[in-house]
Amino acid sequence: MLALVRAAARPRLTASFARAAASVHTLPALAYAYDALEPHISAEIMTLHHTKHHQAYVAGLNAAEAAYAQAATPRERIRLQAALKFNGGGHINHTLFWKNLAPAGAGGGELADGPLKEAIVRDFGSVEELKARVNAATAGVQGSGWGWVGYSAATGKLEVVTTANQDPLLSHVPIIGIDIWEHAFYLQYKNVKPDYLKAIWNVINFKEAEERFVEATKQASA
Repeated sequence: MLALVRAAARPRLTASFARAAASVHTLPALAYAYDALEPHISAEIMTLHHTKHHQAYVAGLNAAEAAYAQAATPRERIRLQAALKFNGGGHINHTLFWKNLAPAGAGGGELADGPLKEAIVRDFGSVEELKARVNAATAGVQGSGWGWVGYSAATGKLEVVTTANQDPLLSHVPIIGIDIWEHAFYLQYKNVKPDYLKAIWNVINFKEAEERFVEATKQASA
């Protein structure tokens, strides 16, 4: 998973996409049923979010990469960069997001003692304080975007970061990501973002987050 993120972090993002144009991106399967995250995230939201919104990013990325590979001039390639960034970011972010979730009672919301919990307490004081800071920052995103708990290789700490639209998190290694686009919550929570943000912690896959964190710290010290 981190390999996907590191690939996205390469300075010449569009060039890396162009080199991969021969490969076709596909919609990743979920490890759980669409209704498995209820009552915190409804089956209707999950179905639409996965099969419609994420699928649209996959289709858009494939189309943009194909067009980039065929582009004859620098002007044409520059024109395609926005589509590559938007759809590529949407694909990367959502691929991370689905793994970031797990049903309550099957690991969702359960943070066991271990390296991630120790780092959260060290960097935020408590797990509850982490949640409060993430929720405040994510609720404050203007328009659409993402809230993240990211690992900074520069500081060696976990930090709360936000990104706009479908911009991938490039400044940090993403450990936990929360989608704050309206399609992620509006059918169930309407315009009350804080209720969605409070509920989603019940289905955050902390085991997956810890695996990302451990790998990130290993890479930083290598």
